[in-house]
Amino acid sequence: MSRSRGLPLSFLSLVALTALVAARGQTGAATPTGDGLNVRFANGIAAIAEDKIITVDDIRREIVPLLPQVQRESHNEKEFNEKLQALQDNVLQDLIDRVLMVKEFYKDEKRKVPASYVDNAIAETIISEFDGDRSKFLAYLRSRGISQKDYRKETEENMIFQYMRQQQRKSANTVSPVKIQAFYDENKERFTQEDAAHLRLIQFTRGADDTDDTLRAKAGDVIKQLKAGGSFADLARLYSQDSRRTKGGDWSWQRRSDLRKEFSDVIFTLEKGQSSEPIIVPEGAFILYVEERKHAGLVPLDEARDQIERMLVQQNARQATERWLERLRRNGYVKHF
Repeated sequence: MSRSRGLPLSFLSLVALTALVAARGQTGAATPTGDGLNVRFANGIAAIAEDKIITVDDIRREIVPLLPQVQRESHNEKEFNEKLQALQDNVLQDLIDRVLMVKEFYKDEKRKVPASYVDNAIAETIISEFDGDRSKFLAYLRSRGISQKDYRKETEENMIFQYMRQQQRKSANTVSPVKIQAFYDENKERFTQEDAAHLRLIQFTRGADDTDDTLRAKAGDVIKQLKAGGSFADLARLYSQDSRRTKGGDWSWQRRSDLRKEFSDVIFTLEKGQSSEPIIVPEGAFILYVEERKHAGLVPLDEARDQIERMLVQQNARQATERWLERLRRNGYVKHF
């Protein structure tokens, strides 16, 4: 068997081991020791946040499902180890932040998670992760050394964590038109486009007995129907031999660079609603039709507005969440080991 990406056997063994642990997570199999966590945190404790101890096993449980992606993105063992340590640091910070968010949630004594919500979440987990088998679920709890009460509390806190993050994102959902205009003006190089056309086509595949003249005649008959007012999409469904005939020959938006030269030289001389004369190539004959056109140059603000708004909302959400978390971290008790 070949070694993926040329990585050393020790590295691949670690990945294989962690993948095996992920597959056996519900059976209580041993956790991997090659991730360096036991060396980093020799006493098995990574941090204390408020009154909660965050253990090596807590971190490991979070990173195991992410290891295949880390492996795919790593070209050698050194890069893998660097990415793995960064992942461990991020996971630890997330676990700390989760504790601080739960504390913030409960500062308002009126807040609580309805018991039915927690019951439903646990029931869904048993169905989705344990095939609806409660005995497997209980075996998983035993493998982690926690009680059903502990797991229930963990589930509730996870729900609070998601709720608190969502509330922060909601607070950043409004972006003023002035900010959108300013972003557009300052980043116009990001909103340029090349020639593009919403393309439909009708294809006549060259048969063994077809010549250029017979193909041109077949295409010519269809062009006559188009000029008489026929619908291009309907004629494509009737005559075309390409893979999208059932969609009326619709190939959606195509940029100039997406198309072979024989097509691009023709299609970008057409405007919206125009069709080409037959194009004869070794594969057969083609009739092209432009449903819509976009000309090369700057994308108009009206077309870029939704994209800019999404970008700014995401940016604002990240910044607002980070400011909020920094405040929670300053006001909370956190000790790293």
